[in-house]
Amino acid sequence: MQFKKITDSETTITELMLPSYANFGGKVHGGILLSLMDKVAYVTATKHCASYCVTVAVDGVEFLNPVEVGDLLSLKASVNYVGNTTGIAQHTNSCYFTMAAKDDDGNLIAVPGLAIETETQLRRFCEGIELKKLAKQKRVLLKSNLTHISTADLIASCATEKCSIKNW
Repeated sequence: MQFKKITDSETTITELMLPSYANFGGKVHGGILLSLMDKVAYVTATKHCASYCVTVAVDGVEFLNPVEVGDLLSLKASVNYVGNTTGIAQHTNSCYFTMAAKDDDGNLIAVPGLAIETETQLRRFCEGIELKKLAKQKRVLLKSNLTHISTADLIASCATEKCSIKNW
């Protein structure tokens, strides 16, 4: 198996936030930021895999601070975890993209392993392992439609939430 250093695919892009990026509140629209994050994730994944990559998932997007028109925004990405055909790249605001490598025919292909060289890289790789487990649990939960939980238990779980449940 081939292994690549994390530093070999680390990517930083910097872009001026233009007036056309503004939302109705005058701040840079979150969709613009997500698009830029997706671009830096693509570049990072492609550098690591040396092949075409696609976005599979985006997890944990948190907009911690507004981005102003006129700001120079730098987005940094690194491959933090790899599976067989996917990798996880961490971005500004702790957003994680899962990218998949594909060949010219659109078929999934294996990605190189990661050569972990620092404690930070080890911790991020292990975070990736946990995120992969959580993503699988989330998919199972969403497919279950919570049918394994009684209506009474569902109602009880909503007791401290801001909702009104009709009696049926």
